[in-house]
Amino acid sequence: MEYDVVVKNGTIIDPKRKKSTVANIGILNGKISSITREEIKGNVELDVRGKIVCPGIIDIHAHVEGNLDCAKVLAAMGVTTVYNGNCGMSPENINEFYKKYDSFLINQIEQIGHTTLREQAGVTDRYKSSSDEEIKKMKFILEEAFDLGVSGLSFGLEYVPGSSSKEVLELAKVAAKYGKLVSIHTRSDCYGGLSALKEAIDISRKTGAAVNISHFTYQFGMGMATEALHMIDEALSEGLDISVDSGLYSGFATSIGSAVFDEGCVEKWGCDYSSIIAGTGKYRGQRLTKDMYEELRRDYPDHTGIGMVGEEYEVFEILEKPYVMVCTDAGTLYDNGVPGHPQDAGTYPKFFKTMVREQNRINLIDAISRCTYIPAKRLGLINKGFIGIGADADLLIFDAKIIEDKADYPCFGATDTRPEGIEYVFVNGVMTVKGKEVLDVSAGKTIKDKCNLWNWE
Repeated sequence: MEYDVVVKNGTIIDPKRKKSTVANIGILNGKISSITREEIKGNVELDVRGKIVCPGIIDIHAHVEGNLDCAKVLAAMGVTTVYNGNCGMSPENINEFYKKYDSFLINQIEQIGHTTLREQAGVTDRYKSSSDEEIKKMKFILEEAFDLGVSGLSFGLEYVPGSSSKEVLELAKVAAKYGKLVSIHTRSDCYGGLSALKEAIDISRKTGAAVNISHFTYQFGMGMATEALHMIDEALSEGLDISVDSGLYSGFATSIGSAVFDEGCVEKWGCDYSSIIAGTGKYRGQRLTKDMYEELRRDYPDHTGIGMVGEEYEVFEILEKPYVMVCTDAGTLYDNGVPGHPQDAGTYPKFFKTMVREQNRINLIDAISRCTYIPAKRLGLINKGFIGIGADADLLIFDAKIIEDKADYPCFGATDTRPEGIEYVFVNGVMTVKGKEVLDVSAGKTIKDKCNLWNWE
């Protein structure tokens, strides 16, 4: 038999079996068809002796939504699948989205966002709670979205501070009814975030829904990570269906006009305006003054603000927890094709470099699992996240000895510099990345979920 692609002599790491071995992989029709030490032939043959061959990265918290510039940056560091629609923000017309992006550079999975549901129900004031009639309408739209193939429900409660506990719980009950994951950007960060974390955990406790807490470092990495992690540990010991994702940066990014940057934010964070950096727009790369902050809030609310308010050591404290999945939070804010934050281009190489090679906090197999197999299981992706016969041929091949992020905050350097150490990336059996070159292919698919009533099994 001749395969489409043969990857020869690589060090294969399968996080599902927690095994590492040297072998050849034969790819045929987008699937892994052979794993063997025998000589096999392919139309394309790659000798990757000494390099790691692992599943492609599944980013469980992204905002790509068909943004090709973002997809290229993510692909360049090994991302093959993204879970979009986080923080309450999702495409307005999900059916049109599915049609438009049936073929794309990488695989995309969609959630529907609470903020989007509010807008579709006529609730445009972020400081206003929804009426019973508006909640009823949101629930109807939510069920329709699940029927179309949407995989989950997301909340960005910090972006809509007026949202009531009632509307949140009513929508979460619908997600629980169909066994859909509920992703939650909590209602507040910093020390106020601890009570907001309790609210998020209580959603699982009160509705039975599976809950994923979004970008944990950005919400609780400001001096209160230990307390927040203890709350997660207690919830898990209680048996609640809770998971966590987190990134590699202590400075978060979002639109400067959002409620996250409402007046009083610098007092809450215990800093001054110079701790906010413009990530995009006219002041890109500059630290803000009060006047600049007010101007951007007033005239350029969609520009990126980067809050340099986290504690670097807490990034690693959070990521040491075995249940924490690695994510980017990539894709929300681009300026002429360039991201406003280095997370889009550097997250996963930074993870392997710092957590594995430099600090030896976790081993390579566990590190790969946090980026591939664990998110695949959380999202119900039965053919992704592992190396095995019949698995989708989403593969990352990299050099563990030199893999390194090169992107930086815009005040220090370029946010989109490609990482070192990435050899090849395959999406559904098609080569997507070769070295630092992202190829002009559209092998990715929009992945839809079935809408079945939840059952214990």
